[in-house]
Amino acid sequence: MTEPYRTRHVLGEDNILVFGLDVHRWVFFCSAAAVSLMVGWVVLFPAAATQGFAAALAFLTTQAGGFMALLANLFVLFCLFLVVSPYGSVRLGGADARPVFSDLSWFAMLFAAGMGIGMVFYSVAEPISHFTSSMAAVGDAAGAAPLGGAAGDVAASTRLAMAATIFHWTVHPWSIFAVVAVGLALFTYNHGLPLTIRSSLFPLFGERIWGPLGNVVDILAVIATVAGLATSLGLGAQQALAGLGYLFGAEPSTLNQLLLIGVLASITVMSVTLGLTRGVRWLSLLNISLAALLCAFVIAVGPTAKIFTALWQDGLAFIAAFPALSSVAGREDAPFFRDWTIFYWAWWTAWAPFVGMFIARISRGRTVRQTVFFVVMLPSLVSVVWFTAFGTLAIDQLVVGGSRAAADADLPLKLFATLRELPLAQISSLVGIVLVMVFFVTSWDSGTLVLDGLSAGGKTDTSRRQSVFWIFLVGAAAIALLLGGGLRSLQSGSVVTGLPFMVVIALICVGTMLGLVKARKIAQSQSPPKSQTRPEP
Repeated sequence: MTEPYRTRHVLGEDNILVFGLDVHRWVFFCSAAAVSLMVGWVVLFPAAATQGFAAALAFLTTQAGGFMALLANLFVLFCLFLVVSPYGSVRLGGADARPVFSDLSWFAMLFAAGMGIGMVFYSVAEPISHFTSSMAAVGDAAGAAPLGGAAGDVAASTRLAMAATIFHWTVHPWSIFAVVAVGLALFTYNHGLPLTIRSSLFPLFGERIWGPLGNVVDILAVIATVAGLATSLGLGAQQALAGLGYLFGAEPSTLNQLLLIGVLASITVMSVTLGLTRGVRWLSLLNISLAALLCAFVIAVGPTAKIFTALWQDGLAFIAAFPALSSVAGREDAPFFRDWTIFYWAWWTAWAPFVGMFIARISRGRTVRQTVFFVVMLPSLVSVVWFTAFGTLAIDQLVVGGSRAAADADLPLKLFATLRELPLAQISSLVGIVLVMVFFVTSWDSGTLVLDGLSAGGKTDTSRRQSVFWIFLVGAAAIALLLGGGLRSLQSGSVVTGLPFMVVIALICVGTMLGLVKARKIAQSQSPPKSQTRPEP
């Protein structure tokens, strides 16, 4: 009978106790030191840090962009294979495992962890940016517009803008997350390995994953997660303060930034202390409810007929443009491909260890097919509705209403500038602010659980004190970067981690395939013969 992978490694054998914290001796200290050095460099030498990250980012997007786009396409195809192949029937946790969370709670948590703050932050900014660049696509400017733009053609520019936005926020990013999630869940729940990134590489490297090779993989995952979380917290703080300034005249001062992050840190501590079931789950449900409420409001009081029409038209435009937007070679829109698409693919990849591990943690009991299909398709459909509603509204205000409020506003204010043109502007803006804050907390607490597990060698039963430690470390990093003016540099730095981790994800695909073959053989060997499963006459 086929058996799960066996290893000489014992969970926690490389852990030590430090001030009551149960941590992996290499992953914890090396990643903490790397994060501290990076933050210190940005704060003490902001100019040098900016130049260094900019040079690295330029190399990444220009020299390795085609390779990254090719891998991203392969991840989409791999997810499609998992859905349609017999291996999709493998149940994460074994044949008798059942989901811990309801479908709604599960979806709310994975969606809130995935891209909540980003969707709110860029809901108006990206469609407006692509639309204006497409309209102005003449001569050399055409390369900066998606697929070369459609100069002067409002209808064609709108379709291109929405197709490009939907492309960046749907199938590709969620496929990246799904690949990592399935790989980690499979090796943790079906093969008995720790819930760490390195476990999904066991079929390829065997016992070597418990040595320096695996340490490097997990350290890289921790660094990417801290950088991504700190950047997300910075974006959320900027947008929330911008909204509070619009509503109540609050100044985006350093003191107000510190106060906001401090209040939200306290809420995050409460959420993590309550745990997944009572803390993260309920906040995620609140998140999804507020997002649905705000989106429904925009559809109801905005250009309703145009939005519903655009849902169909934008969906068709996305499908039609998908091959061209996914292509790697011969791009006439090289600046757009480099500055938008490759930037996003690197950004989502940097978030993959965090989001993928969190999804894996909450997905025990579901089949591979269910996990991949719903992780990729449901958030993608929500993203289509979300960006179509806000993008159509913002473009309509610009083209029909003649208002350049959203187009000319600073990035954190674009959403509120758009809502300002609608009835009940103060109420909808307040809902938007609360939505950003709750997404802020859900990203922070789910990210904390992941950091806790990675730095503890895969343990998921560590003390609450350990989770609180990571909350304050990430918060301190965000505050230091805000005070040092290095938020943009850290964002670039976290994106730079995308290339090496994309190679890791490619290896995870191979390891997952080998693990699925073994898991399916185990399930078949444990199933009784068909003749024994027939009901008696």
